[in-house]
Amino acid sequence: MNILVVGGGGREHAIIKSLKKSPRVTKIYAAPGNGGIAADAVCTGIGAKDLEAITKFAKENAIDFAVVAPDDPLVLGAVDLLEAEGIPCFGPNKKAAILEGSKVFSKNLMKKYHIPTAEYQVFDDMEAALKYLETAPIPTVVKADGLALGKGVTVAMTREEAVAAVKSCMEDKVFGESGSHIVIEEFLTGPEVSVLSFTDGSVVIPMVSSMDHKRAGDGDTGPNTGGMGTVAPNPYYTEEVARRCMEEIFLPTMRAMNAEGRTFKGCLYFGLMLTEKGPKVIEYNCRFGDPETQVVLPLLESDLLTVMEATAQGKLAETEVKFSPRHACCVVLASEGYPKKYESGYPITIPADLEAEVFVAGAKLDGQVLKTSGGRVLGVTALGDTLEQAIQKAYDQAGRVKFANAYCRRDIGARALRAKEAGK
Repeated sequence: MNILVVGGGGREHAIIKSLKKSPRVTKIYAAPGNGGIAADAVCTGIGAKDLEAITKFAKENAIDFAVVAPDDPLVLGAVDLLEAEGIPCFGPNKKAAILEGSKVFSKNLMKKYHIPTAEYQVFDDMEAALKYLETAPIPTVVKADGLALGKGVTVAMTREEAVAAVKSCMEDKVFGESGSHIVIEEFLTGPEVSVLSFTDGSVVIPMVSSMDHKRAGDGDTGPNTGGMGTVAPNPYYTEEVARRCMEEIFLPTMRAMNAEGRTFKGCLYFGLMLTEKGPKVIEYNCRFGDPETQVVLPLLESDLLTVMEATAQGKLAETEVKFSPRHACCVVLASEGYPKKYESGYPITIPADLEAEVFVAGAKLDGQVLKTSGGRVLGVTALGDTLEQAIQKAYDQAGRVKFANAYCRRDIGARALRAKEAGK
């Protein structure tokens, strides 16, 4: 089978490497791909949001199955266009992708169907939002309604920060039209858990839980990033928590989308907060998370292509989805200064005998030389029989990957280890 994977980051590299294991895969194309992905797929250079070019390429190159990985093309309707041309896809259609495409939609859906989430207010008028903030509980959370490259959320610890966040969204338009509507919601506390799931609109099959590390600096300090590392499984996600999430969140979300005529098929990501009152939804994503995918898919023992096809065909109930009981840790190597100002264009050295998976995010080929071209350059993922082993191995192997101005957090998994120790 000829496969097309839309996207060009570490998540897509992890998906491609997992798909390559399937004996039914003949050739994989990536749109656009990147310098590291080029070792595992044919990079087309077509932008992930260039839906017309993607559809044309898929038709001309006899693509048998497409995987649309990033949020933008999903929200724009890439799956609808490809399926209209007879190309089966993994990913939700445009009507279902609104679950991530609009925070207002997802919050209203949860309210309507009694899915636990933070209390909230919706505003499309800045003066009304600022008036509300005069008496709103602080801390509070301000969210742009639409997609904002994962940067449209501000956790405001003071009233001044909340006011500034509202103004940057609605007055300064830093997120464009995404900030025309905003959500101001209750600040929740508790451990965070990411759960990716396969769903075909009839069943939900959760993948291994994970713990992301969003802040740039050790000890969860510094600015928010796209993610500096991940571990799986998440020790806070116990069997009892998993049961509650399935009953109170996962199945109700799938049924709510069905009831709204927006049946969701693909990877539904649940960003959860385990509060004193039980698990609550922080956010939905309509696709695999990044870098969660880089620890979850290496633990998948089933054939990813088979699972993705079953998801698209509504046959998940009769498909085995099996994960290894081992542990995984991904350490992200970034350019010093990320997510703010950083320099790139430096050669990357990856030893041939590296005992870990490398998922490349921000790198390009200059002739035969792989060079840095982004903030998050790559992720190094290692497995272990224990969480301690996975973390140790990931750092040992990450230390062998070299490029100028490389930076990584030194405490990926530390919080998870403390949680495991506390549970003993």
